[in-house]
Amino acid sequence: MYIIGFSLYNSMATSEFPAQKDGSKAVLQETTVVVFVLGGPGSGKGTQCPKIVEHFGFRHLCAGDLLQAEIESESENGTMIQNFKKEGKIVPSEITVKLLQQAMQQSDNKRFIIDGFSRNEENRAAFENIVRIKPEFVLFFDCPEEELTKRILNRNQGRVDDNIETIGKRLKVYFESTLPVINYYNSKGKVQKIDAQRSIEEVFEDVKSVFAKLRPVARVGSTK
Repeated sequence: MYIIGFSLYNSMATSEFPAQKDGSKAVLQETTVVVFVLGGPGSGKGTQCPKIVEHFGFRHLCAGDLLQAEIESESENGTMIQNFKKEGKIVPSEITVKLLQQAMQQSDNKRFIIDGFSRNEENRAAFENIVRIKPEFVLFFDCPEEELTKRILNRNQGRVDDNIETIGKRLKVYFESTLPVINYYNSKGKVQKIDAQRSIEEVFEDVKSVFAKLRPVARVGSTK
């Protein structure tokens, strides 16, 4: 399945995403801070990310939102992404990463939290190969499966996938595909684990402690 998608990407998508100029690539590498935010569905990523933006001035990027926006733009790439989804195929990592890269290049901000990414080893490798930036750290919201299931069932968002059968499938994908990414970065000493079972306020206190240790990045136009 992925080989088919990869071939289609190579033949179509590369022309849709213009290559970076060397200068812009260097600036992106030298000045950009990236934090991956990972955790199971229901772990609180979506609640904590806006708080990080508000308190620390990061730009919040979500791969799923960027893919949906591309679909709604009715571009050629958007049509291709929609076709992948309609056919139940995985959108190639290269396409997702290119969208993230574009959003980063077009932003005046140089500090990004990327929500729910990397979802698997393929995502991780594509990001490092294409963007050529490694995350400053991975913010990992650790929460046991039983608690995740309870939260998803109770959150009442009206999602069609919030039932016990599909929740089980989503959690299975998370534990099989995303945990290996977290383990990889943990082996590199880059994981900041947060106990996500507690209240929103208690969790954010730990999050603040983690982000307070980050190296400062000069704002655009700064003379320092």
